[in-house]
Amino acid sequence: MNDVYIIGGLRSYIGVYNGMYRHVPAEKLGAAVLQEVICAYGLVRIDEIIGGNSVGCGGNITRLAALEAGLDVSVPAVTVDMQCCSGLESIAIAAAKVASGQAECILAGGFDSASTQPRRSCHPNHPAYRGDENWYMTAQFSPQVWSEDCMLRCAEYTAEQFQITRERLDAWVLRSHALAGEAVREGVFQPCIAPVWGGARDEGIRPAMRPQLLRRLKPVLPDGTVITAANACLTNDGAAFVIVCSPAYARRYGLQPAVKIRGVVSCGTDPLLSPVGAVQAAEAVLTRCGLRGEDIDIFEINEAFALIGELFARQFPRCVAAYNPFGGALAYGHPYGATGAVLLLHAIEGLRARDGALGCCSIAGAGGLGKAMIIERV
Repeated sequence: MNDVYIIGGLRSYIGVYNGMYRHVPAEKLGAAVLQEVICAYGLVRIDEIIGGNSVGCGGNITRLAALEAGLDVSVPAVTVDMQCCSGLESIAIAAAKVASGQAECILAGGFDSASTQPRRSCHPNHPAYRGDENWYMTAQFSPQVWSEDCMLRCAEYTAEQFQITRERLDAWVLRSHALAGEAVREGVFQPCIAPVWGGARDEGIRPAMRPQLLRRLKPVLPDGTVITAANACLTNDGAAFVIVCSPAYARRYGLQPAVKIRGVVSCGTDPLLSPVGAVQAAEAVLTRCGLRGEDIDIFEINEAFALIGELFARQFPRCVAAYNPFGGALAYGHPYGATGAVLLLHAIEGLRARDGALGCCSIAGAGGLGKAMIIERV
């Protein structure tokens, strides 16, 4: 099997729902980042585009984005839906194709737009049809639950099962925003950001967040106790792609790899405890690679909920300083299908900034899923 390199990549700024990208369809946001990556790295031959997308219109939207980007019609494209894990799964599929010799260079990542997310309705033949009240935006992720607030309820249930307090959750919120604000001031991620569609900043970061504000927030669910609008990440718009290639391709075109992929893992867990998947996947990929948590310089873990930070700290108590050291999704946001590639780009830039060697990216997905990847700086 071939080694697999990540040359680099780019992401858009991350917009909040109904924010700076509110009129930009997901495929156009993805197309803009694809164009920027191709131009920035001078790519002359691409075998395939693989893009994650969770809340788009369907119909192989990655192919639509590739055509919008002006790629030749001969370049195939495929869309991956593993919900929040979609972007990292897209990169993993690309890596497997390169490792097995099926391809030499693939652009992989993802894109999503909460601002333009379609509303759907059940067909009258469907058992869930409810006449005039059959509109929905959130798919069904487990047999037990189908509701628009199902992920919030999973988070409440997880916090209850693991006895995580509101105070602990709010502490992770403050940490994330403070670290993200510092990273912005230092320009840590500026090399991997493409200012497409007029984007000028990551809209969700609030470095001046104060405990007094967090204490005033009420739970988002009427019967909830700990999950608030601050300790659950926002809904977002964004796109990110990376270049996945073989060593031979990199040599042929004079491209300097940033990292190589050491290992990838997918896992499943109880759908009602879906946030657990992020930590479970991180633990599994470390085991697969024969590593300990202390061997990792940077963990980029998608903190869709603050409780993921608390679960991580309990599982890896000696590694908290390496957990999202430049802030996480509580500050930057979580543009679903793009997030896996955002995590990877943040890990790459973070390793450069800290002169580190190993990074671990991990993410939980709706339906009780987890995906993780370990990268090694080249």
